[in-house]
Amino acid sequence: MSPKKVTIIGSGNWGSAIARIVGSTTKRFPDEFDPEVRMWVFEEIVNGEKLSEVINTRHENVKYLPGKILPTNVVAVTDLVQSCEGSNVLVFVVPHQFVKGICEKLVGKVPADTQAISLIKGLSMEKLGGLKLISEEIKDILKIEVSVLMGANLAPEVANDNFCEATIGCKRKAQDGAFLKKLFHTENFRINVVEDAHTVELCGALKNVVACAAGFTDGLGYGDNTKAAVIRLGLMEMRKFVDVYYSGSNLQTFFESCGIADLITTCYGGRNRKVCEAFVKSGKTLEEVEKELLNGQSAQGPPTAKEVYLMNKKSGKDDQFPVFTAVHLICAGEMKPAQLVDCLRNHPEHL
Repeated sequence: MSPKKVTIIGSGNWGSAIARIVGSTTKRFPDEFDPEVRMWVFEEIVNGEKLSEVINTRHENVKYLPGKILPTNVVAVTDLVQSCEGSNVLVFVVPHQFVKGICEKLVGKVPADTQAISLIKGLSMEKLGGLKLISEEIKDILKIEVSVLMGANLAPEVANDNFCEATIGCKRKAQDGAFLKKLFHTENFRINVVEDAHTVELCGALKNVVACAAGFTDGLGYGDNTKAAVIRLGLMEMRKFVDVYYSGSNLQTFFESCGIADLITTCYGGRNRKVCEAFVKSGKTLEEVEKELLNGQSAQGPPTAKEVYLMNKKSGKDDQFPVFTAVHLICAGEMKPAQLVDCLRNHPEHL
């Protein structure tokens, strides 16, 4: 069997960090993977230069991951379809609101035996107010098999080669798990593969909502005890959400890196916590704070909170998820941040 060709769709902070890993593993296993890794780059001008040309000549994403060298076998391609041509594995790592448009451009251009793996921590809204997993959206549009990778993986620390773990959720573990693990598993980026893919993905999306609540408490001046309550109650809501809308989850999955580990990391060090803390302290809009703090990146927590809120509202269950509900209402300007603590105080878990 010929080596699998890999394309990374996305070149932001996390996309560039994962490109450093995939670039190294594909070179390490030439019998399994084609060593050239194409990375789709949305072209930008940075300091008068095209970002793609900087990546291909200096092997550095100077905008989104400055100071970190990318492997020379990672090649920036600005044409989406061209970047995916002939690829067997598509690694999706873009903001979740862009997935639908990207996939629609690839319809008919991707063979049916192509594998996709989503590193996207978000949810998609269906027209009638229901939720759809990003993996489901990719699969429905491109008609290909999709796995997910989630974990306690802050991109700057991954780029620094700090030790961390991640979880791959793979519905066909026996068939696809081994090669997907080989693609991402390194000395400092340790992978565990489980079949409970929908729980892995939902943990990755919902923890960003909880991190927003943690950021609000930081902005209000509360300490670690309050944040611990946010994390615990948020975890309980994550479990309940999975049970209500995607039954059949394995409790053990919440103890993987994608679960409690990612939740803790994001509530202390992630961009959603950072943005929401600044939102409370500054009195500026979320959009203004994002622009000031994130260098063109986006916080996924607020839009995910909105999607979760609409889903719960439609099913009449919003009162069962007071942390999720409060995050959306605060982000939307319909609730004052200080009222979050009342939601914690009167949480159903205390009744």
